[in-house]
Amino acid sequence: MLKKAFEKYKALPVQVRASFWFLICAFLQRGISTITTPIFTRLLSTAEYGQYSVFNSWLGIITVLVALNLYSGVYTQGLVKFEDRRKEYSSSLQGLVFTLTCAWTVIYLLFHNFWNALFSLTTVQMLAMLVMIWATAAFHFWSVEQRVDFKYRSLVIVTIIVSIAKPVISIIFVLLADDKVTARILGLALVELIGYSWCFILQMYRGKKFFSKEFWIYALKFNLPLIPHYLSMTVLSSSDRIMINNLVGESEAGIYSLAYSISQIMTLFNTALMQTIEPWLYKKIKAKQIDDIKKVAYPAFFLIAVVNLLLIAVAPEIVSIFAPASYHEAIWVMPPVAMSVYFMFSYTFFAVFEFYYEKTSYTTIATTSGAVLNIVLNYIFINIFGYMAAGYTTLVCYMFFAVFHYSCMRKICRKKFKNQMPYSTKILMSITIAFMLVGFLFMATYNYTLMRYVLVFVIAVFLVIFRKEVIDIVRNLFSLKKQD
Repeated sequence: MLKKAFEKYKALPVQVRASFWFLICAFLQRGISTITTPIFTRLLSTAEYGQYSVFNSWLGIITVLVALNLYSGVYTQGLVKFEDRRKEYSSSLQGLVFTLTCAWTVIYLLFHNFWNALFSLTTVQMLAMLVMIWATAAFHFWSVEQRVDFKYRSLVIVTIIVSIAKPVISIIFVLLADDKVTARILGLALVELIGYSWCFILQMYRGKKFFSKEFWIYALKFNLPLIPHYLSMTVLSSSDRIMINNLVGESEAGIYSLAYSISQIMTLFNTALMQTIEPWLYKKIKAKQIDDIKKVAYPAFFLIAVVNLLLIAVAPEIVSIFAPASYHEAIWVMPPVAMSVYFMFSYTFFAVFEFYYEKTSYTTIATTSGAVLNIVLNYIFINIFGYMAAGYTTLVCYMFFAVFHYSCMRKICRKKFKNQMPYSTKILMSITIAFMLVGFLFMATYNYTLMRYVLVFVIAVFLVIFRKEVIDIVRNLFSLKKQD
């Protein structure tokens, strides 16, 4: 049986095998981090966990400003555009990010007291952050090259080693140190420096070009206009923890961060599903067959809604597994954040029309507006209702995000498809409203365990009765690669 399964696996196209292993890499990176969360929540106090979470939030924001996300879209596009000079292109972009990191390090050191006060971080933590930004950028350049060429073996090995080494080294450092937050950060920085710096050396050795005026100008002209978009997306997912830390306290930031991290686990399902669906969506748009999209979209929305409802249903039990009693309040933050994951998924179905027709200005407007709205709402409602309000402001902002992209999609469809629309507003609203009502119903039963279990049982019976339909939905969604 195993032999047959292996033969079937070997018979798969290399693109399918590569996609499978790239997905495994994503699960490993997020999964190992998630599995070790219960260890760190018990080694760190809520205040210390909050400090570390704020560091991570600033890391995401500062990475965009320092590395300019040069290892994302512009690098992938350049690998195709400059295929005959790919090695030179790769080494020169590595050189560009290294130069930018060094320049920002000098700026930081000259005014380190100002930056430390602004970010509420120490000099050691800031320097570790800059090391992590450079090292992870070096790895991303190499990993994107592996993905483009469907070379998954080396990437899987590196991912496994680094993903395991990060928590192991960090746990040892935390146990031995008095400053546990800095120890956690240094553990990550050390592993990434050792585990990723060879990617820089390898690509520099192959390309032998640190500076290229042509490639540097091309990359900067392409990516600089997108910085507001990249920065806004990061702010949208990070500003709440920073603001809670500054407006309420470190302990509350730690509790909120735990709830946010657990809720974001479900984005793995988003990624898995969209890796299959997104190329298919582009094909349907190109072929002017957008009426076919609804047959996949509605089941996909339903599936993501069910998965997130399961998380909301067992939130009290999950929080008790992931952290001690001092984090118990996190259960009240999880429902709205889990609901926001649903809207993160849904907006992709609408935004593909913008990407296909290169209406990127819509994307920039949406992300920038969403980030500004998030900061304003956080400032108002955290001050009035406390840190839990951040979960609801996050939900409102992602709802705005989805609605904005839906409106832009309809605008595009009026012009390109003569008013033909891929989705029914009524059906989408029905799925979304039902999902949110059941989610908040589960939340209302958090203090009534028996009632919640009865509700879970009723839904489970419903799923068993309609199991064939549910199985068909899943099977059809993941068989899209075989279509067209």
